Amino acid sequence: MDLDLAGKHVLVTGASKGIGLAVVQAFREEGALVTAVSRRSTPELEATGATFVAADLSVPDGPRRVVEAVLGAEPRLDVLVNNAGGGTLPEGSIGNVLDGDDQIWQDVFEMNLHSAVRVTRAALPALLEARGAIVNISSDTARRIGAPGATPLPYAAAKSSLNMFTRALAERVGPQGVRVNAVSPSLTRTFSIAGDGGYISQVAGAFGVEHATLLGGLPEELGMLTGRMIEPDEIARAVLLLSSPTMPSVMGSNWTVDAGSTKVA
Repeated sequence: MDLDLAGKHVLVTGASKGIGLAVVQAFREEGALVTAVSRRSTPELEATGATFVAADLSVPDGPRRVVEAVLGAEPRLDVLVNNAGGGTLPEGSIGNVLDGDDQIWQDVFEMNLHSAVRVTRAALPALLEARGAIVNISSDTARRIGAPGATPLPYAAAKSSLNMFTRALAERVGPQGVRVNAVSPSLTRTFSIAGDGGYISQVAGAFGVEHATLLGGLPEELGMLTGRMIEPDEIARAVLLLSSPTMPSVMGSNWTVDAGSTKVA
């Protein structure tokens, strides 16, 4: 299937590894021109041939400055993928029903909601001109609280807000030709999940269990019908479809890629 993405200019945030890297690779395989944004590059990202721009999107003026730099080099923008998110788990936040103090909540919202809003605000004029697409990477945690300790409340709340932003923005700009959608993965094989020192590793340490033991049991605990973690390239395929001009009627949707873990009627 030709997704009509060859030659399109795509901006991907949080692009150096994990889901973001898989999204960059997928667009490049389709022949798209990709600008990849993250704090630091990686050898894997460099191998894609994407244009790299370093930026910290968690600071208020970071998104505006990076979009200005990107559009200064290539004024046309067809697709924006807001993937930057996650963050570190502050000490003392596990086990607290409100998951830490005001600064923890502020930091999580800056990375997982405000960065997407600010990048979108700066990029929207170019996307409107191109009648392009926006895909926000959310999380199934916005709909479902999983295993105890496995879902920090600030993160779930920020992603829930991102879902609302996605739907409301679709209503606002859909009539002007810009398609806005989201993808909500469940447990995905990224560094923050599977890597030593990542989020699940920190959770395991806080609860005094082996990282491998906790990780091995999570798919079943979360109700994932495949019994395994999701691979990043699965998420990337969903992003490609939502970005493609061949799917013009998909607007304001939130595609779950969660192996059936979100139990809804």
